[in-house]
Amino acid sequence: MERLPSWLRQHLAAIRAVAVLTVLLGLLYPLVTTGVAQALFHDKANGSIVQAGGKDAGSATIGQSFTDKDGNPVRKYFQSRPSAAGDGYDPTSTSATNLGPEDVIDVLPLPGIEGRQSLLTQVCARSKAVGELEGVSGARPFCTPDGAGAVLKVFPGHAVSVNQACPATPFVTAYQGLKVECAKPGEDYAAGRTVPVRGSAGTPAVPADAVTASGSGLDPHISVAYAELQAPRVAKERGLPLDQVKTLIGEHTTGRVLGFMGEPAVNVLELNLALDGR
Repeated sequence: MERLPSWLRQHLAAIRAVAVLTVLLGLLYPLVTTGVAQALFHDKANGSIVQAGGKDAGSATIGQSFTDKDGNPVRKYFQSRPSAAGDGYDPTSTSATNLGPEDVIDVLPLPGIEGRQSLLTQVCARSKAVGELEGVSGARPFCTPDGAGAVLKVFPGHAVSVNQACPATPFVTAYQGLKVECAKPGEDYAAGRTVPVRGSAGTPAVPADAVTASGSGLDPHISVAYAELQAPRVAKERGLPLDQVKTLIGEHTTGRVLGFMGEPAVNVLELNLALDGR
């Protein structure tokens, strides 16, 4: 019997390898891993769904927003930390902002052109909003009173508060003898020296996790400090004693992983459901 040409034998071997690997890795392996997950970790494998009143209320491992149709916080609920995943807590778009501490200068909007807030201004604006919601100071170092990054571009004869678009009043009137001006959208200030201004704000009343997104954008927890900051508002809105709300916070606080990694955290969904149950 005549042997097949070598090039044909190589192609047939490749086809067999593809077929075998497809069955093993594309069918058998997913079936086995899915079966093991369902048998040993049934709840987690199905999304750790939390139910309330017989209906799915959310996931214990994926955060969600507690806002109205206009995106405003619902005052009777504890609020989650910000999310950079899609439009917020979208598991198909899990991500961080990928912005670092040197991202301090905004791109100011122009007619028909959308601007972009720097990471610093995002933090400042969130801190101001949380402070107003909770009745505390939202002031932070390197933030202006109106919730923008306190950053100057310094030139030989003047300085510009680059994150405060005209006709805003600059957060300082002068810097080292130079008059400080508001920023004109569309103007190129790249040649100036960048100077973030710390200001007089001390330790912020608003915790860091209230103004920054998690690395995944899906974190369902907030810090104990952020939960305690929100407790007076929630207690007032629900007509509950503050001590009762703080007790619920404690009941839904998880400790450090393995006793030493991370910080204690509060699951926002479970806490809000417990409040609804009361």
